[in-house]
Amino acid sequence: METYKYPKSQELFQKSAKVVPSGIYGHLGPGEGCFMPIDAYPLYAEKAKGSYFWDIDGNKFIDYMCAYGPNVLGYNDPDVDNAFKEQLKKGNCISLASARLPELAELLVDTIDSADWAFFAKNGGDVTAMAALTAKAATGRSKMLMLHGGYHGVAPWMQQIDYSGIAKEDVANNLYADFGNFSQIKRIVYENKGQIAGLISTPYHHPALADNMLPPEGYWQKVRDLCTQEGIVLIVDDVRCGFRLDVHGSDHRYGFNADLLTYCKALANGYNISALVGRESLQDAAASVFYTGSYWLSAAPMAAAIACITKMREMDLAKVCLEKGKKITDGLVEVAANNGFHLKVTGEPSMWFMRTTGYEDIEDPNNMLHQAFIGECVRRGVFLANHHNLFINASLTDKDIEQTLEVADEAYRVIRKDVKNILGKGF
Repeated sequence: METYKYPKSQELFQKSAKVVPSGIYGHLGPGEGCFMPIDAYPLYAEKAKGSYFWDIDGNKFIDYMCAYGPNVLGYNDPDVDNAFKEQLKKGNCISLASARLPELAELLVDTIDSADWAFFAKNGGDVTAMAALTAKAATGRSKMLMLHGGYHGVAPWMQQIDYSGIAKEDVANNLYADFGNFSQIKRIVYENKGQIAGLISTPYHHPALADNMLPPEGYWQKVRDLCTQEGIVLIVDDVRCGFRLDVHGSDHRYGFNADLLTYCKALANGYNISALVGRESLQDAAASVFYTGSYWLSAAPMAAAIACITKMREMDLAKVCLEKGKKITDGLVEVAANNGFHLKVTGEPSMWFMRTTGYEDIEDPNNMLHQAFIGECVRRGVFLANHHNLFINASLTDKDIEQTLEVADEAYRVIRKDVKNILGKGF
């Protein structure tokens, strides 16, 4: 099987590094993006369609990162793109809100079980911050309870004290517990009685660089009851897995009701819009918060979101993604086993995390075999990351899955020849 080369990507990156911080900054960059080994990855895309993208060297990839989540129907979905273009002809960013604003809000309220109203912004971090502000406005309290390893955006209060640019004052009102450990959460709540405005958490634990964790039986209902008892606003960050688990809300999938939920990635199939939805009892608090942006009421992304949500509802997107995810993850585990490797899959099949934990009786605590395996897959046209959740989109076909498993089989056969050397040298 032919392996890809990336001379144009490397040449362009050298130019970019002179005029752009880090060359490519943020989670798409080769450093922060954990592209290891770096030479296995392309750095710049040329175009995308359905489940695929092509890099600037002309290499075609089956994409399981899905732009880190936004591609949920398939790149360049015609219905979503046409809705965006038609609204763009009429107007997008204008001095007044468009009629798309209440139209999209009504659709979300009709779709998400816990939603009585909706507020819109641009990025996931915009609405997780708005959720915290709403909780503080509603309760008059200052502290937020978060879960270790949870990611809610890049505002200073969402980061860690040892991160560059973060002062201790930025995170002074944060409290931390372990996901799934209700007794620990309960203890922290009682130790800070009457001071916690909100508890924010993803519906299941999906940190980077670590196995994912589904909520233990009864966990969420106990958290829900505790928050109700203590007047704490329960916030579910559904930015990453929203709609892929349940179009009615991930809280609905796990059998409880959140007070606030945040959405972004799959909301408009790649167009830049995010949403905070919540219970009627918090609507006045949300209205009291001054939090806005010049582009937050842009009409064209709202039109795209209306088309995307409508289509996700019609196709029962969560069912489609979960079934496809189960097929690919079961297949990958089998391919690994056939080659003597142990592949551990955690999380939900529509947004799974995986790591190669060892070969035969040799363990790999440092993730070196998995980095090598993922690198060989990418070189053969299957785009994955070794540190992050992987995503299913509705356009993925059985043929794509079959090709993915063939590539995975060859990738494991390649690294099987060099296991001890990989474990010994690193990258």
